[in-house]
Amino acid sequence: MGKIRVKQVKSGIKKPQNQKRTLEALGLRRIGQVVEHEDTPNILGMINKVKHLVSTEEA
Repeated sequence: MGKIRVKQVKSGIKKPQNQKRTLEALGLRRIGQVVEHEDTPNILGMINKVKHLVSTEEA
């Protein structure tokens, strides 16, 4: 499995609590922050849940 780079591009303010918690679980706290994760089904599911708030690319 490879790595995936996740960048927060939109704010979590005024979003449902489960989306805020998903951003927090991904390690994202502010707009423009980038984190790297393993390309696992769990991480991909979390990214899919907040795909309108983040951008992704292969690392």
